Amino acid sequence: MSDDNPQRAPVLQHVSQNVRRLRNSLDISQTALSEKSGVSRRMLVAIEAGEKNVSLATLDRVAEALGVAFSDLIQAPEVRDPSRINEVAWAGAIPGSRAVLLAKATAKREVELWEFSLEPGEVYESQADPEGWSEQVYVVHGCLTIGLADEVRQVGAGEFFMFASNQAHSYRNEGATTLRFVRNVVL
Repeated sequence: MSDDNPQRAPVLQHVSQNVRRLRNSLDISQTALSEKSGVSRRMLVAIEAGEKNVSLATLDRVAEALGVAFSDLIQAPEVRDPSRINEVAWAGAIPGSRAVLLAKATAKREVELWEFSLEPGEVYESQADPEGWSEQVYVVHGCLTIGLADEVRQVGAGEFFMFASNQAHSYRNEGATTLRFVRNVVL
Protein backbone atom coordinates (compact mmCIF):
# COMPACT_ATOMS: atom_id res chain seq x y z
CA MET A 1 0.00 0.00 0.00
CA SER A 2 1.54 3.24 -1.05
CA ASP A 3 0.93 6.25 1.17
CA ASP A 4 1.88 8.68 -1.60
CA ASN A 5 -1.25 7.84 -3.60
CA PRO A 6 -4.15 10.15 -2.56
CA GLN A 7 -6.61 7.45 -3.65
CA ARG A 8 -5.11 5.19 -0.96
CA ALA A 9 -4.84 7.69 1.93
CA PRO A 10 -8.22 6.84 3.54
CA VAL A 11 -7.43 3.12 3.68
CA LEU A 12 -4.10 3.87 5.42
CA GLN A 13 -6.03 5.81 8.05
CA HIS A 14 -8.51 2.94 8.45
CA VAL A 15 -5.71 0.41 8.85
CA SER A 16 -4.00 2.66 11.39
CA GLN A 17 -7.15 3.12 13.49
CA ASN A 18 -8.24 -0.53 13.23
CA VAL A 19 -4.88 -2.08 14.11
CA ARG A 20 -4.51 0.20 17.14
CA ARG A 21 -8.12 -0.37 18.27
CA LEU A 22 -7.96 -4.15 17.84
CA ARG A 23 -4.55 -4.44 19.51
CA ASN A 24 -5.76 -2.36 22.46
CA SER A 25 -8.97 -4.41 22.74
CA LEU A 26 -6.81 -7.52 23.11
CA ASP A 27 -4.66 -5.63 25.65
CA ILE A 28 -1.42 -6.54 23.89
CA SER A 29 1.60 -4.40 23.22
CA GLN A 30 3.11 -3.64 19.85
CA THR A 31 6.01 -5.89 20.85
CA ALA A 32 3.64 -8.78 21.59
CA LEU A 33 1.80 -8.24 18.29
CA SER A 34 5.15 -8.13 16.50
CA GLU A 35 6.17 -11.47 17.98
CA LYS A 36 2.79 -13.05 17.23
CA SER A 37 2.58 -11.77 13.63
CA GLY A 38 6.23 -11.90 12.58
CA VAL A 39 5.98 -8.23 11.55
CA SER A 40 8.68 -5.96 12.96
CA ARG A 41 7.73 -3.61 15.78
CA ARG A 42 9.08 -0.70 13.71
CA MET A 43 6.65 -1.64 10.90
CA LEU A 44 3.74 -1.88 13.37
CA VAL A 45 4.57 1.55 14.83
CA ALA A 46 4.54 3.02 11.30
CA ILE A 47 1.29 1.19 10.41
CA GLU A 48 -0.44 2.52 13.53
CA ALA A 49 0.83 6.00 12.70
CA GLY A 50 -0.67 5.68 9.20
CA GLU A 51 2.60 6.50 7.53
CA LYS A 52 4.01 3.22 6.23
CA ASN A 53 3.93 1.50 2.86
CA VAL A 54 2.71 -2.01 3.76
CA SER A 55 2.07 -5.08 1.63
CA LEU A 56 -1.19 -7.02 1.57
CA ALA A 57 0.74 -10.06 2.82
CA THR A 58 1.94 -8.09 5.86
CA LEU A 59 -1.62 -6.99 6.61
CA ASP A 60 -2.74 -10.63 6.32
CA ARG A 61 -0.19 -11.60 8.98
CA VAL A 62 -1.28 -8.76 11.28
CA ALA A 63 -4.96 -9.68 10.81
CA GLU A 64 -4.23 -13.33 11.58
CA ALA A 65 -2.33 -12.38 14.74
CA LEU A 66 -5.23 -10.15 15.84
CA GLY A 67 -7.73 -12.94 15.11
CA VAL A 68 -9.66 -10.91 12.52
CA ALA A 69 -10.15 -10.93 8.76
CA PHE A 70 -7.99 -8.83 6.43
CA SER A 71 -11.11 -6.84 5.52
CA ASP A 72 -11.54 -5.83 9.18
CA LEU A 73 -8.26 -3.93 8.95
CA ILE A 74 -9.01 -1.90 5.83
CA GLN A 75 -12.70 -1.17 6.36
CA ALA A 76 -13.73 2.25 7.61
CA PRO A 77 -14.24 1.92 11.39
CA GLU A 78 -17.65 3.63 11.32
CA VAL A 79 -19.19 1.41 8.61
CA ARG A 80 -22.54 -0.05 9.70
CA ASP A 81 -22.67 -2.95 7.19
CA PRO A 82 -19.50 -5.01 7.73
CA SER A 83 -20.10 -7.02 4.53
CA ARG A 84 -19.65 -3.93 2.31
CA ILE A 85 -16.01 -2.83 2.18
CA ASN A 86 -15.48 -0.85 -1.09
CA GLU A 87 -11.90 0.24 -0.26
CA VAL A 88 -8.88 0.54 -2.55
CA ALA A 89 -6.44 -1.96 -1.05
CA TRP A 90 -3.75 -1.99 -3.76
CA ALA A 91 -2.59 0.54 -6.33
CA GLY A 92 -0.12 -0.41 -9.03
CA ALA A 93 2.91 1.42 -10.27
CA ILE A 94 0.97 2.51 -13.37
CA PRO A 95 -1.81 5.05 -12.59
CA GLY A 96 -5.25 3.46 -13.01
CA SER A 97 -4.15 0.01 -11.85
CA ARG A 98 -5.88 -0.89 -8.60
CA ALA A 99 -7.69 -3.51 -6.58
CA VAL A 100 -10.84 -2.64 -4.64
CA LEU A 101 -12.08 -4.99 -1.94
CA LEU A 102 -15.82 -4.71 -2.59
CA ALA A 103 -17.37 -7.04 -0.03
CA LYS A 104 -16.97 -10.08 2.18
CA ALA A 105 -19.28 -12.96 3.04
CA THR A 106 -19.05 -15.63 5.67
CA ALA A 107 -17.85 -19.06 4.50
CA LYS A 108 -15.54 -21.34 6.46
CA ARG A 109 -14.05 -18.02 7.49
CA GLU A 110 -15.07 -15.60 4.75
CA VAL A 111 -15.18 -14.80 1.05
CA GLU A 112 -13.72 -11.56 -0.31
CA LEU A 113 -15.01 -9.91 -3.49
CA TRP A 114 -12.48 -7.74 -5.33
CA GLU A 115 -12.62 -5.54 -8.42
CA PHE A 116 -9.28 -5.21 -10.25
CA SER A 117 -8.21 -2.78 -12.98
CA LEU A 118 -4.76 -3.31 -14.48
CA GLU A 119 -3.36 -0.94 -17.04
CA PRO A 120 -1.27 -2.32 -19.94
CA GLY A 121 2.02 -3.70 -18.60
CA GLU A 122 0.87 -3.79 -14.96
CA VAL A 123 1.55 -6.85 -12.77
CA TYR A 124 0.06 -7.80 -9.41
CA GLU A 125 2.21 -10.35 -7.55
CA SER A 126 0.71 -12.41 -4.72
CA GLN A 127 2.41 -14.62 -2.19
CA ALA A 128 0.97 -18.05 -1.45
CA ASP A 129 -2.16 -18.06 0.69
CA PRO A 130 -2.67 -20.58 3.49
CA GLU A 131 -3.60 -24.17 2.63
CA GLY A 132 -7.29 -24.52 1.71
CA TRP A 133 -7.72 -21.05 0.18
CA SER A 134 -8.77 -20.62 -3.43
CA GLU A 135 -9.38 -17.82 -5.91
CA GLN A 136 -11.98 -17.38 -8.60
CA VAL A 137 -11.55 -14.74 -11.30
CA TYR A 138 -14.00 -13.50 -13.91
CA VAL A 139 -12.71 -11.19 -16.65
CA VAL A 140 -14.99 -8.30 -17.57
CA HIS A 141 -12.76 -6.57 -20.15
CA GLY A 142 -9.43 -7.46 -21.70
CA CYS A 143 -7.31 -10.58 -21.27
CA LEU A 144 -5.85 -11.63 -17.93
CA THR A 145 -2.61 -13.61 -17.75
CA ILE A 146 -2.43 -15.65 -14.55
CA GLY A 147 1.01 -16.96 -13.62
CA LEU A 148 1.02 -20.01 -11.37
CA ALA A 149 3.94 -22.15 -10.19
CA ASP A 150 3.56 -24.67 -13.02
CA GLU A 151 1.17 -22.97 -15.44
CA VAL A 152 0.42 -19.73 -17.25
CA ARG A 153 -3.25 -19.27 -18.06
CA GLN A 154 -4.88 -16.69 -20.37
CA VAL A 155 -8.43 -15.74 -19.36
CA GLY A 156 -10.41 -13.59 -21.81
CA ALA A 157 -13.44 -11.35 -21.36
CA GLY A 158 -16.49 -13.35 -20.32
CA GLU A 159 -14.37 -16.27 -19.08
CA PHE A 160 -13.50 -17.42 -15.55
CA PHE A 161 -10.80 -19.48 -13.89
CA MET A 162 -10.49 -21.01 -10.41
CA PHE A 163 -7.34 -22.23 -8.69
CA ALA A 164 -5.92 -23.17 -5.29
CA SER A 165 -4.09 -20.05 -4.12
CA ASN A 166 -1.70 -21.81 -1.72
CA GLN A 167 1.04 -21.03 -4.27
CA ALA A 168 2.64 -17.80 -5.40
CA HIS A 169 0.67 -16.36 -8.31
CA SER A 170 0.49 -13.23 -10.43
CA TYR A 171 -2.04 -11.30 -12.47
CA ARG A 172 -0.69 -9.54 -15.58
CA ASN A 173 -2.10 -7.32 -18.28
CA GLU A 174 -0.09 -8.11 -21.40
CA GLY A 175 -2.66 -6.39 -23.63
CA ALA A 176 -2.94 -2.87 -25.00
CA THR A 177 -6.10 -1.79 -23.12
CA THR A 178 -7.22 -1.62 -19.50
CA LEU A 179 -7.96 -5.04 -18.04
CA ARG A 180 -10.91 -5.34 -15.64
CA PHE A 181 -11.73 -8.46 -13.67
CA VAL A 182 -13.52 -9.62 -10.55
CA ARG A 183 -11.68 -11.79 -8.04
CA ASN A 184 -13.18 -13.88 -5.22
CA VAL A 185 -10.84 -15.10 -2.50
CA VAL A 186 -12.38 -18.02 -0.66
CA LEU A 187 -10.85 -18.57 2.76
